[in-house]
Amino acid sequence: MIHESAQIHPTAIVEEGVILGANVKIGAFSIIGKDVEIGDGTEIKTHVVVKGPTKIGEDNVIFQFASIGEDCQDLKYTDEPTTLEIGDRNIIRESVTMHRGTVQDKGKTIVGSDNLFMINAHVAHDCVIGNRCIFANNATLAGHVMVGDFAIIGGMSAIHQFCVVGEHSMLGGGSIVVQDVPPFVMAQGNHCQPFGINVEGLKRRGFEKPSIRAIRAAYKEIYRSGMTLEEAKKRIAEMAEDEPAINHFVDFFTRSTRGIIR
Repeated sequence: MIHESAQIHPTAIVEEGVILGANVKIGAFSIIGKDVEIGDGTEIKTHVVVKGPTKIGEDNVIFQFASIGEDCQDLKYTDEPTTLEIGDRNIIRESVTMHRGTVQDKGKTIVGSDNLFMINAHVAHDCVIGNRCIFANNATLAGHVMVGDFAIIGGMSAIHQFCVVGEHSMLGGGSIVVQDVPPFVMAQGNHCQPFGINVEGLKRRGFEKPSIRAIRAAYKEIYRSGMTLEEAKKRIAEMAEDEPAINHFVDFFTRSTRGIIR
């Protein structure tokens, strides 16, 4: 079903069964495969390939040479009907690649809303991306990675399979991440190491001084107290009873399976 207000360039290929919402734009030489649904106001620029099953929300902009919803690169994949789901208002720049999921995991790759993916960023199979994240040029996620809201992934960074990158964290350019990154943490390096709390980012997002102080205190419990991680977890759970922002750490620890960067 194609809404009457959709604009499709004469050179574009839109296969039978595609669903296009109101005011969708499909640029020159783009290919939209079957089982693709694109929400109202989304613009697909020139030379973009979108393969299904893929669902794209509203008001996204996808730039030239992006490959969206392609088969994943996992050798176990044998053409199962897995999916990619993308939210609203994302900016997906040139040559970005996003792959569908695998049946060995949840069967879908999920991208939230209001994210920026710069040139050549890669989102592999079964990744889960939150909202308002920034992926700089050539940021690369392996399969099954989870990235929390407001995270910033620096250019040329690479994140290992099954890693968790917490909310409001910031990874400097060229970081190699092989363990989980706690929320709010700034980190960089090969292998990635923590360098403190993303204070400026928290201020920009409206965190009050008491919350930032509590987050700093939680960071010190993890990295500077001399406690084991298990001991620090218990202490942080106690701190969360008085400061709601600390619950980001508590939730993170329930999802973390690879250990944390140290």
